[in-house]
Amino acid sequence: MKAQVLTAETGPEGLALADVENPVPGPDQVLVDIKSCGVCFPDLLMSQGLYQLRPPLPFTPGTEVAGVVAQAPEGSGVSVGDRVLVSSMVGGFAEQLVASAEQLMPLPAELTFDEGAAMGINFQTALFALKTRAQTAPGEVVAVLGAAGGVGVASILVAKAMGATVIAVVHRTGAEEMLKGLGADEVVQLTDGWKDRVLELSDGGVDVLIDPVGGDVFDEALRTVGTDGRYVVIGFAAGGIPTVKLNRVLFRNISIVGAAWGEYIRRNPETLPLLHDELTEMIAAGLRPPVSEIYSLAQLPTALTDLAEGRVRGKAVIRIAD
Repeated sequence: MKAQVLTAETGPEGLALADVENPVPGPDQVLVDIKSCGVCFPDLLMSQGLYQLRPPLPFTPGTEVAGVVAQAPEGSGVSVGDRVLVSSMVGGFAEQLVASAEQLMPLPAELTFDEGAAMGINFQTALFALKTRAQTAPGEVVAVLGAAGGVGVASILVAKAMGATVIAVVHRTGAEEMLKGLGADEVVQLTDGWKDRVLELSDGGVDVLIDPVGGDVFDEALRTVGTDGRYVVIGFAAGGIPTVKLNRVLFRNISIVGAAWGEYIRRNPETLPLLHDELTEMIAAGLRPPVSEIYSLAQLPTALTDLAEGRVRGKAVIRIAD
């Protein structure tokens, strides 16, 4: 079969499309024909050797798989022909993979394979951050940093599905129409004065701030959080890990919480199907994971480079088979 294989932790250029042996499932494993695989930030970090999970080289990355069951043991809970999502962590940028039944979830009937691959980690992270960690309530005001990125787009859609008012904060120009189309109530450009604009739109401070960016923007972003607000740290896409001035946290009674979804489900795997059920309900009610860019399997290095250099707005997907 065809697969993208990482032979050196040098970033996207360390990948090569190769012919590899077809995977053979063990007695308790399921074989899946992969249709689409989402492109996410952990894939990029793995290619650079910067992710907490560092599989031995060579390996095939790919964490957000949508496909069809090709072979399944009795008692696995799935059957040949079932449309599924696979939380694989690795192996997704290939034509097939094997996984345990516990890693499989049903692909909602309303979604295409591309949309299913786009649902993956970003939407799970968004719901985990907004509900489990921030306890967002209907009617609250949520600000989303990095709103044009994958986690940002998912956070906008999930927050709206939860009944929140959303302020999208974006540094890229030309994204306002897209973000409004996703349901953002207001869009604020990350330029001088952005903090004051968010404070104005939120009547003195947001209830929840979703931050997958980190870096230099953290200090001003913290000032936009209102009394009793929650600042949710998801990642550090900007590269820098900020420090906290705790006097602001103390006097405004702000909570700063982490939302490391991958680490959480490694310790609490029973959480994954519960969140998936909630996302499935949102999809039945009309939520659709948007797919902004589609690449072929051979174009994976280009897709990861585009992601790294900020050329992907929303979600990119590798389409492996129709």
